[in-house]
Amino acid sequence: MEFSEYRDIVKGLKIGKKLPDSIYVHESRLSELPENLAKLALNTSDQFKIKKNSWNILKFYKKDFKIAYLNYPDFETNSYPPLNLSQLVDLEKQSARKSDYSKSENPPILHRKETFVSESFPLAPLFKEITIEGEAIGLYEKTNRIGFKKNWEKLIKSKGYYLDKKGRLKPLTDKPIPPSQPSDFKGEVERHKTAINRNQLSQPMQVLARHNYLNGEYGILDYGCGKGDDVRELEAHGIDVTGWDPVHRPDEKYSNRDIVNLGFVLNVIEDRQERTETLTNAWKHADKALVIAVMVAGESVISQFKPYKDGIITSRNTFQKYYSQSEIRYYIESALDETAIAVGQGIFLVFKDKLEEQLFLSERQHIKRDWKQKTQRQLALKPKKIRKDVIDKNIELFTDYWETTLELGRIPANNEFEFSDQIRRLCGSHNKAHKALLKHFGEAVYQEANERRREDLLIYFALSMFERRKPQTKMPESLKRDIKAFFPTYQKALEESRELLFSVGNPTIIEAACKAAFKTLGCGHMEEGHSFAFHKSHLGDLPSELRIYVACATQLYGDIDDFQLLKAHITSGKVSLMRYDDWSKNEPLLLERVKIKLRELDIDFFDYSGKFEPVPLTNKQPFV
Repeated sequence: MEFSEYRDIVKGLKIGKKLPDSIYVHESRLSELPENLAKLALNTSDQFKIKKNSWNILKFYKKDFKIAYLNYPDFETNSYPPLNLSQLVDLEKQSARKSDYSKSENPPILHRKETFVSESFPLAPLFKEITIEGEAIGLYEKTNRIGFKKNWEKLIKSKGYYLDKKGRLKPLTDKPIPPSQPSDFKGEVERHKTAINRNQLSQPMQVLARHNYLNGEYGILDYGCGKGDDVRELEAHGIDVTGWDPVHRPDEKYSNRDIVNLGFVLNVIEDRQERTETLTNAWKHADKALVIAVMVAGESVISQFKPYKDGIITSRNTFQKYYSQSEIRYYIESALDETAIAVGQGIFLVFKDKLEEQLFLSERQHIKRDWKQKTQRQLALKPKKIRKDVIDKNIELFTDYWETTLELGRIPANNEFEFSDQIRRLCGSHNKAHKALLKHFGEAVYQEANERRREDLLIYFALSMFERRKPQTKMPESLKRDIKAFFPTYQKALEESRELLFSVGNPTIIEAACKAAFKTLGCGHMEEGHSFAFHKSHLGDLPSELRIYVACATQLYGDIDDFQLLKAHITSGKVSLMRYDDWSKNEPLLLERVKIKLRELDIDFFDYSGKFEPVPLTNKQPFV
């Protein structure tokens, strides 16, 4: 057979697993091959003394006159079987090459086994089920990195899973601890040493403060409070707080509170069952929300310590269980059967009060903008002085009302403005006041505020879809007013949000949005075809497509208050966050970089404050 004939036959094959350069066919489908191609494969194996029991997959090359005889001994029993032996025959050169992977620690592996066999193959339904499992957690989103065993297992672990003895995906949190796991630790875990002295609020408490949950309106339970530094600080500010700790405050009585803090507790409990009981007990005592914080670290950190159970033993004989961001999210969600919201590195919020959850999520996308400055600019442009009327005599009241209107992007309801009764006494209604203020301050600023708030809401709804949140039957009154003011119907709002969310996966749209932002803002750093970097203060001024792109990424990480620069990668589906030591310096030093990978739903952390030399930002000017 000539190469031209071989090439045409291979390209015309209707069976097997089709790749751009080759087609794989299982031995069970040999009889379905065109007769001359099957004959060529068998004759070639005889010619080069390739034994029939030494292969079970044929690989036909599309662009070369080659056939590979591949042996996967565990094809039927292993979900992702490793390659044991490859025997490649070059029909053009009449030569053969053998590659033995039987002792390799990182052999090539197979995926999507159902594509190799016919639908009537007895194990085809099981193969399909295995593939669907992998698709469900995003294992096939980037196929150029999954061809070898180590990368495949690393990807699975980054998703919060592992492969059991049968090769099936299981949550990492359920992974059995090997009884023979090496450790020379024979003593008792000294859990009482894990509590540390603090001179400022802990990270989860700082998150609560940032989101206005420490304003005195919420009761707080610090469950596992350690030495009680957070409790004393909150008490000093008049906040209703109780702290309990099994070592330092075991006799403290506690009951349900609005918010429970479980900060850096789970990671110091060496017993899995006790760990889960602690989490569920904290959840039982939360009326509105539970905040959970754990230590996050990679293999480079963990490998420095003695392994013990599913964690490590420190030099102080304390236990630490380090998590990945995706692993702790999965653990929380599986234990509580609730959605966990990332608010920082290793920090998550879980809401029991679903109205409170919706308010939190919608407020999170509500960018605080400086409308006062824009209003003053608009007034300065007026050619004539405004006469002394009702507004001039009560300018502070009406300015306050106007700023509330701009913040909401719509006319406030009576209970949304503190001095509503005074406005209504002077003008008759909020509507009449609004019309008068449009003439007084100008419509342009209000129109911009209206459009920006509408964008905030679209992004809120789009992120709910991104997180696959269940639609809520009840909705906060403020959100109902927003929908009524900004959209014809709730359904229309969802349709627009869905369309906006789909734009995230289109590099052409993202590139156009990056270019538009760079042109409009007049600052930042645009690397053609690669990325757009900008200061976080401009987040609210970005085109909606770019805002949702960044928002989807930060949804995986959490709050970005501590970061100064953001970078949207155009084609790779990534967003980077950069934190510097002192932004006021001419050349601030890079302390931390976080790379959020949307396609893989994974996060990489890079710390430059330790053994690595912090990198100075030498071109700060474009970001100012």
